[in-house]
Amino acid sequence: MRDRVLIVDDVEINRIILREILRDEYDIMEAGDGIQAIEVLFSHAQAPNAVLLDIMMPGMDGFEVLEVMQSDAVIRKIPVLFITAADADTNESRGISAGAVDYISKPFNPEVVKARLRSHIQLMKYSTQLEELVEIKTAEMTKTYERTLETLATIIEYRNLESGTHIRRTSELVKILVNHIIQKPQYKELLESGTCNLISKAVALHDIGKIGIRDSVLLKPGKLTAEEFEEVKQHSRIGGEIIETIARGLTDDAAYLKICYEICRSHHERWDGKGYPDGLKGEEIPLPARMTSIVDVYDALVNLRCYKPQLSHEEAVQIIVEGKGTQFDPGLVDCFLEVDQQFKALEEELGDE
Repeated sequence: MRDRVLIVDDVEINRIILREILRDEYDIMEAGDGIQAIEVLFSHAQAPNAVLLDIMMPGMDGFEVLEVMQSDAVIRKIPVLFITAADADTNESRGISAGAVDYISKPFNPEVVKARLRSHIQLMKYSTQLEELVEIKTAEMTKTYERTLETLATIIEYRNLESGTHIRRTSELVKILVNHIIQKPQYKELLESGTCNLISKAVALHDIGKIGIRDSVLLKPGKLTAEEFEEVKQHSRIGGEIIETIARGLTDDAAYLKICYEICRSHHERWDGKGYPDGLKGEEIPLPARMTSIVDVYDALVNLRCYKPQLSHEEAVQIIVEGKGTQFDPGLVDCFLEVDQQFKALEEELGDE
């Protein structure tokens, strides 16, 4: 498929001359004024690969067309070459400053027109390919460190004598809760597009800070001493610090790492402000952490642990209800009760053996 060039000029003879110069190499699109040019750019099925844009036009001049083009993330990438009079130095300078890549003087020199146009189209294609390559490599890196973190989290779960399916269960449970609350007016604005997937991935790392807790404390059966419990509580702080360290070296997935940090640091905060490590209260606690708190407690209650027996779904639900407004966000508890049977079904499918 040949490249496409949009010629924008209110003087028909100029469009005819440029069309004749370029017709052997390009598919030509035309606009007789600025408004028509905008219509072509924003409504045509195939965008041009370059625009030859006259500056002096009635109604909407070339600078105004360029300003509209600059407002769109996709259209602004199309190289614009201004058509100027030979002595229009001021216009040329202003055009380059406004975002044009080059200018073509009247009267037209066919070889200069073709050479400059060809150069900028090739440069635009190279830039686009480079951007795509960077996106691919960034996605690969993001996937790699996500997998690495998830693997580390799984190792920690096994070290804690818990089934590795705890990570999968908490991820799936929080996904159920997020997909439900996103329909609620009070939460919808807080959950931007894509946040559900980020939270479900990030929740897998909620206990990553346990890597810094001694085995003799982490694996102790039965009740911990006050000193031991204080040590266990440090896993929230440690987890947040681990994510902060990662974030300092990776800036391409800030939204994901922000949610990871919020969950790792704050999933043991309480609605009444009596949690740890920061004593946050109510909506001071990040929403992803408040959801993780319910999910983590529920999953721990209905599965066997070295320090506690396994409870039934009904018993776990009752404990969460009793914590409404004290340990847990009351609104989220209400949402949990609306999907608790989905929680039960998932636990029956994926629960510890």
